[in-house]
Amino acid sequence: MMRISADTIRTVFGILGNGTALVLFFSPAPTFRRIWKSGSVEQFHATPYLATLLNCMFWILYGLPMVHPHSTLVLTINGSGLVIELTYVLIFLVYSERNQRLRVLLVLIIEILFVGAVAAVVLTIVHGYMRRSLVVGVLCVIFGTLMYASPLSVMKQVIKTKSVEFMPLFLSLASFFNGICWTIYALIRFDLFITIPNGLGVAFAVGQLILYMMYRGSTVQQMRERKQKMEMGLVNTNGSLKDELENGIKIGN
Repeated sequence: MMRISADTIRTVFGILGNGTALVLFFSPAPTFRRIWKSGSVEQFHATPYLATLLNCMFWILYGLPMVHPHSTLVLTINGSGLVIELTYVLIFLVYSERNQRLRVLLVLIIEILFVGAVAAVVLTIVHGYMRRSLVVGVLCVIFGTLMYASPLSVMKQVIKTKSVEFMPLFLSLASFFNGICWTIYALIRFDLFITIPNGLGVAFAVGQLILYMMYRGSTVQQMRERKQKMEMGLVNTNGSLKDELENGIKIGN
């Protein structure tokens, strides 16, 4: 009977993690399509995308051969994520209002400078794989946790408004399955730095899914009421216009 090695299983879950992470990275695409069509960011927040961008930059640094060897799957998926998330942030910058645009741009510049400074220090001053992995790994845990916790602001809005309109279900599901895959990947050949943020990511995703189940009904009701108000407003406008035209005709006669 053929035995499957732990490394093979780990690689399989790493590949699955790459797949689910790509789904996670692309899941906000409908949101940005909506932003592009409306020409406005509406009530959407840039925080999750900035947090994910920072997280990707640090994991790329962690996955470099001179920092943590044999981390190809970590390196490839976060390289892809960097390109995708940067695209989202640039779209957000184009369609946001001036003050909001300046805030997002400032955060983006600070992130790039910060990661660049850390990379310079780690690659020139810190020596040895273990020490480099430790320094960068701790930062990955911190900012990976921030990435998974970034939807907390949206979750707060959901609780306040009793509406999940601005918390896409697809994004929550993608976060859940991505966290599961990478947690298993990290546990097979134990990597604490990958386990902690992804384990927390699973917990946060479960919280989002619970909120979705709680407020889905009220969201549908709110959207239905808003649509009815818009239709009533249109009817009233058309009615007023009709009255004005009729009065004009009477006066002319």
